[in-house]
Order: sequence, then structure tokens, then C-alpha cells
Amino acid sequence: MDQMIDEPLERLRAAARRTRELALTRAGTGLGHQDADDDVGTIGTDDALGFDPFPLLEALHHNGVRAVVIGQVAGIMHGSTELTGDLDLLWDGVPAHAPALAAAFASVNAQLIDEKGDPVATHPESLLRPKVQFTSPGASGDCCTPALPWGDLRVRKFLDHAATAVDPGGLEVHYASRKDLIRMRRAIGRPKDLRRADELDSFASDRRGRRPTANSAEDLQRV
Repeated sequence: MDQMIDEPLERLRAAARRTRELALTRAGTGLGHQDADDDVGTIGTDDALGFDPFPLLEALHHNGVRAVVIGQVAGIMHGSTELTGDLDLLWDGVPAHAPALAAAFASVNAQLIDEKGDPVATHPESLLRPKVQFTSPGASGDCCTPALPWGDLRVRKFLDHAATAVDPGGLEVHYASRKDLIRMRRAIGRPKDLRRADELDSFASDRRGRRPTANSAEDLQRV
């Protein structure tokens, strides 16, 4: 019988491990997360190679950063069975909080890229843009603030709605609520977003049914 995975961080560890295993068996694509297919997602890019979001998540925790995980990593923490190769973050964009965020990125040797695709210094002021991309040895993705256009969504409130997962070692990871994540997915509207929103939406009516297992990501991952 498959071992049940009950905790969000255990689900994420299992999914990240499976992502790394899958990426090792294929040739490089030359694509990064910004080149991801709108249907397949970043699991089909080179960002899946060595994917491990935990060094950055631990750095955020140790530096006291209140950053909320969004995107498919948050989806996995809620039980989504699709794999991903990137880590997306939302923070409040308050200048006083930028130094701690910059310190967290610097501690994992992350490099920042602006909206034009140009590298920028890993300094607090660089993070005050509505969005920067980051790359690090374990995880790449987008780091966004509520100043980024989100259509009709008031995403600043999503920061207050975030759930928090805590592992036995004390690591705390904040991640978007299921309802808010569904709203973000539907607002973006790409095929992968609508598919994943439907999956998350189905959990509400299936809570008393089968829970995701350690092998579910393997069974339903889309490569």
C-alpha cells in the first residue's frame, strides 16, 4: 500500500525528489522557466534539473522574510499531483522588508534578472520592482509584489490569507490559500493554470475521498 502523505512540506519534498529523478533521465532543453510551455509548464525546462526549493525556503525562514509561495509549488503543498521546476514568491514590497529578502537570496547565491532580462545586483532596491526573476542552484522563479498587475485580484489580501506549514525542524513556509491560488490560476488563464485550478477546485468535494500519495506525482505528472 502507498504511504499516505499528510503534510504539505512532505508532499513538496516528494514532488521535488521526483522532479529531479525525471530530469536526470532526459537531455537538456536549453529552456529556462521563462520559456515554459503554457500547457506543460516548467517541468519541461532545464529548471527541473536539480530542482530543490528547500535551500531558498530555509533562507527565507532564517532571515525572517514573510514571503508567500504561489504557483505550482503552492499547488503541490495543497495536494496537486502535477510536478513543477520553479518556485514563485509573493511578498508585500515594503522597502523596509527588502534587505532581509535580499540577504536570503544572497545566501543561496541567487542572481536577479529584471523585466528586460538584464541581470541586476542582489540588493534591496533591486527587489522593489513589481517582479524580478531569480535563478539559484536549487530553484528559479519569479519574485512578485502586489504592484504587479493582477487584473481584478487584490493580491495584497492574499498575503494575509496565506497558510503556514511547519516541519519538525521548525522550518516555516507560508503558501497561498487554496481559494486564492485558484483565483490566481483562473485570472492568468493559461491551459496549465485552468487545468490546475480545476484540480484544486475538485479537492473541496473530495476531501473525504482518496488523499494524494507519495507516488501520485509520478502517476499524473505531465512531461
